[in-house]
Amino acid sequence: MGNRGEHRPDHQSKDKQQLEAAAEKLAEERVAEKKVVDKIVYWIVGILVLLVVVIGLLGANFVHSSLQAYDSDNNKTVVVKIPMGATNKQIGAILANEKVIKNAMIFNYYVKSHNFSEFQTGFYNLKPSMSLAEVTKKLADGGSQTSQYRVLIKEGATVEQVGTSVAKATHFSKKQFLALMKDQTFMQKLAKKYPELLSSSMAQSGVRYHLEGYLYPATYDYYQGMSLKELVTNMVEKTDLVMQPYYKQIKAKDLSVQQVLTLASLVEREGNNSTDRAKIAGVFFNRIDTDMPLQSDISVMYALNTHKKHLYNKDLAVKSPYNLYKNTGYGPGPFNNPSKDSIQAVLQPTDRDQDYLYFVADLKTGKVYYSQTFEEHTSTNSGIQTKNGDDN
Repeated sequence: MGNRGEHRPDHQSKDKQQLEAAAEKLAEERVAEKKVVDKIVYWIVGILVLLVVVIGLLGANFVHSSLQAYDSDNNKTVVVKIPMGATNKQIGAILANEKVIKNAMIFNYYVKSHNFSEFQTGFYNLKPSMSLAEVTKKLADGGSQTSQYRVLIKEGATVEQVGTSVAKATHFSKKQFLALMKDQTFMQKLAKKYPELLSSSMAQSGVRYHLEGYLYPATYDYYQGMSLKELVTNMVEKTDLVMQPYYKQIKAKDLSVQQVLTLASLVEREGNNSTDRAKIAGVFFNRIDTDMPLQSDISVMYALNTHKKHLYNKDLAVKSPYNLYKNTGYGPGPFNNPSKDSIQAVLQPTDRDQDYLYFVADLKTGKVYYSQTFEEHTSTNSGIQTKNGDDN
């Protein structure tokens, strides 16, 4: 018993040494782990700081770049129209779209930080070579309330006549305008932008000008720096805006936009007021329903590409798909650019139940007479003075 007890202190001492060694090793491991964690933390913090610095530098460089001119070498004047009620954010978007400034958001922040009030509506002569500060100062000074030039497109004007008007009001020639009317790449771009409006025109073969009928009669602002394509696009856009309320109605009537504008172009020149235009549209539809030629002198003159006070038999026999004396149906397309009143007349024709197939206008009084039979029409026609284009 006594001998076994004598060895206990040795065992206890050895266990104690082992525990101390384990504790020391654990402490060393914790120190090593702490060093690793510290290094990881330092790296993460370092990377985050670096990212903040890089982002800050990139942001500062972005802001600095946005304050500079869009193109310091481009001194071409760009006339920008600021519409009434436009916010600074909207103005920034307009300027960025016109390639006058680099970034709309920076423009908005710049305006706010410099306490600029709302800018006035009007036309502003700006340049891509101007810095953001210079552009903003120009806006603060106020613009002009009118554009440099105005192009007037009269109701019933043909593409050729529109070309003359454009040449008179701008530096573009009629030749340039008519060349653009034949530019198929430009036509395709417009058709893609306004598919409801132009798809039926683009699908029609034998058309002289795909935009005949689609250059809405109105007054258009033209200013220095505007391209001919932009001016024409404005005309087409106006037509699309006018036609928007009627697309569903046209489809419901199983008509195409091309057909509606074709009849409207005839009605435009044949009638002098809303009442007669609606009745004349009814006559044309009655003729189409009975497979009769529309027999409009307007179509013959368009086919001849001229205007005559009197048409002769040889004129009526001209070989052209636009000659609606020889050809039934609508023909290739419109003969001019009709007004909204004529478009509405075609979509809401009157007196269809009267079965009128003929009409003739009295040159002296302007009154239009309608007939159901050729005999009745001939009898009426013999007693009045008519003008070219009103005897159908």
